[in-house]
Amino acid sequence: MTFYEWFFHMSEKPIIDNPYVDGRYGLAHISTIIISILLAVGIYFIYKYSKNKNLTRKIIIYTLAGTLIMFEVLIRIVRFRAYADTLTFKTVMWILIPRPWCAVSCWLLMLSPFVNKKFFYNLACMCGLLNSVFYFISPGVGFTNQIYVFENWYSILTHALLLVTAVSLMTLKFTEFKYKNIWKETIAIVLMFLYSGMIIGLDFYSDPMYYMPNGDIQAGILGIDYGLYITLYIVFLLAYINAFYLISERKRIFKKKCKYEYIG
Repeated sequence: MTFYEWFFHMSEKPIIDNPYVDGRYGLAHISTIIISILLAVGIYFIYKYSKNKNLTRKIIIYTLAGTLIMFEVLIRIVRFRAYADTLTFKTVMWILIPRPWCAVSCWLLMLSPFVNKKFFYNLACMCGLLNSVFYFISPGVGFTNQIYVFENWYSILTHALLLVTAVSLMTLKFTEFKYKNIWKETIAIVLMFLYSGMIIGLDFYSDPMYYMPNGDIQAGILGIDYGLYITLYIVFLLAYINAFYLISERKRIFKKKCKYEYIG
C-alpha cells in the first residue's frame, strides 16, 4: 500500500480493499480511551505545576485547537479528491460544512480560543464531551476496518481530541457554568438545532443531531419506539446540560438551601 492509497482511500470511494471488522472494545479501542484519559490528566498537571499558568493554558488550548483544524483541513482534501469528478454545489457544501454533531463539536472546540467567550467555551465543552463519550461507548467508524487508513485515524483521533479538549477546557478553567448566564448557551444550542434542521432540509445529512426517526441511535443501537426515544432524548439532554451548572454552583445552591431551611 502506497502513501497515496493510505491517505486518499475513503469507504465511499475506495482505492484499496479494506474489509470491515468490528474493532469495538478491541486493543486499539481500549488503548485510545486510556491514552486520551492519561493525556487529559497530563495536561492538567502540566498546567498545575507551570510557573506561568496563563501562558501555559493558552499554548495548550491553541495546540489542541490547531490539531483539530489540521485534521479538518486534511479530511476535506481527501474528500475533494474523492469527489473531484462529480463536484456540484451540493457536494462542495457536503464536504465543507460540518454535518454530524461530532463534527460540529470539532468546529466549536477549534474555534473556541479565537472566539474566547465563556459561553462559547461552555457550549464547546458540553458538546465535545457528550459526543466523545458516546463515540467511545459504541464507535460506528474508525475501529471498523482491517487497515487503519487516514480516514480511520481521522475518526479515532478527532474523537479522542474532543474528549481531551473538552476536559482541558474545564481543568484549565476556560469554562464557567453559571445559571445566571445560561441563556447565552441556550440561544447557542437553539441555533445549533436550527442549523441541523437546515442541513436536513437541504439534504446534506439525514440526522446530524440524532433526533430524527429511524436514526442510527434510535433504530440502529437502541431499537425503541420513536416517541419513547425523543422523550428520553429531551430528558437526557436537559439533565446533561443542567449537570454542569449544578456541579459548578453546588456550594452556592446548597448554601442557599440550608439558609432557607434554617429560616423555616
